[in-house]
Amino acid sequence: MGAVVSCIQSMFRTIGSVLMAIVNGIGSILTAIINGIVAFFDILITFLTCGYCGKKRRAGRSHGATTSRV
Repeated sequence: MGAVVSCIQSMFRTIGSVLMAIVNGIGSILTAIINGIVAFFDILITFLTCGYCGKKRRAGRSHGATTSRV
Protein backbone atom coordinates (compact mmCIF):
# COMPACT_ATOMS: atom_id res chain seq x y z
CA MET A 1 0.00 0.00 0.00
CA GLY A 2 2.89 2.36 0.76
CA ALA A 3 4.27 1.91 -2.75
CA VAL A 4 0.98 3.01 -4.29
CA VAL A 5 0.85 6.16 -2.14
CA SER A 6 4.49 6.94 -2.99
CA CYS A 7 3.75 6.50 -6.70
CA ILE A 8 0.73 8.83 -6.50
CA GLN A 9 2.76 11.44 -4.59
CA SER A 10 5.50 11.30 -7.23
CA MET A 11 2.90 11.68 -9.95
CA PHE A 12 1.43 14.80 -8.32
CA ARG A 13 4.91 16.25 -7.76
CA THR A 14 5.70 15.70 -11.43
CA ILE A 15 2.45 17.34 -12.53
CA GLY A 16 3.18 20.29 -10.22
CA SER A 17 6.69 20.64 -11.66
CA VAL A 18 5.34 20.60 -15.21
CA LEU A 19 2.74 23.26 -14.40
CA MET A 20 5.38 25.47 -12.75
CA ALA A 21 7.66 25.07 -15.78
CA ILE A 22 4.80 26.13 -18.07
CA VAL A 23 4.04 29.17 -15.89
CA ASN A 24 7.73 30.14 -15.80
CA GLY A 25 7.98 29.76 -19.58
CA ILE A 26 4.95 31.98 -20.16
CA GLY A 27 6.39 34.54 -17.74
CA SER A 28 9.72 34.55 -19.57
CA ILE A 29 8.03 34.99 -22.94
CA LEU A 30 5.92 37.89 -21.65
CA THR A 31 9.01 39.50 -20.10
CA ALA A 32 10.89 39.27 -23.41
CA ILE A 33 7.96 40.77 -25.34
CA ILE A 34 7.55 43.64 -22.88
CA ASN A 35 11.31 44.35 -22.90
CA GLY A 36 11.23 44.47 -26.70
CA ILE A 37 8.31 46.90 -26.72
CA VAL A 38 10.03 49.14 -24.15
CA ALA A 39 13.27 49.14 -26.15
CA PHE A 40 11.37 49.99 -29.35
CA PHE A 41 9.60 52.94 -27.74
CA ASP A 42 12.87 54.09 -26.19
CA ILE A 43 14.50 54.20 -29.63
CA LEU A 44 11.43 55.87 -31.16
CA ILE A 45 11.21 58.57 -28.48
CA THR A 46 14.95 59.20 -28.63
CA PHE A 47 14.75 59.65 -32.40
CA LEU A 48 11.65 61.87 -32.31
CA THR A 49 13.13 64.17 -29.67
CA CYS A 50 16.32 64.50 -31.72
CA GLY A 51 18.35 62.70 -29.10
CA TYR A 52 19.94 60.59 -31.82
CA CYS A 53 20.24 63.14 -34.62
CA GLY A 54 21.26 65.89 -32.20
CA LYS A 55 24.23 63.89 -30.96
CA LYS A 56 25.46 63.28 -34.48
CA ARG A 57 25.14 66.95 -35.39
CA ARG A 58 27.05 68.14 -32.34
CA ALA A 59 29.91 65.75 -32.96
CA GLY A 60 30.73 67.38 -36.32
CA ARG A 61 31.11 70.91 -35.00
CA SER A 62 34.35 72.26 -33.65
CA HIS A 63 33.78 74.41 -30.59
CA GLY A 64 36.29 76.97 -29.48
CA ALA A 65 38.48 76.81 -32.58
CA THR A 66 39.38 80.33 -33.63
CA THR A 67 41.65 81.58 -36.36
CA SER A 68 43.89 84.52 -35.66
CA ARG A 69 44.78 87.18 -38.19
CA VAL A 70 48.38 88.14 -38.40
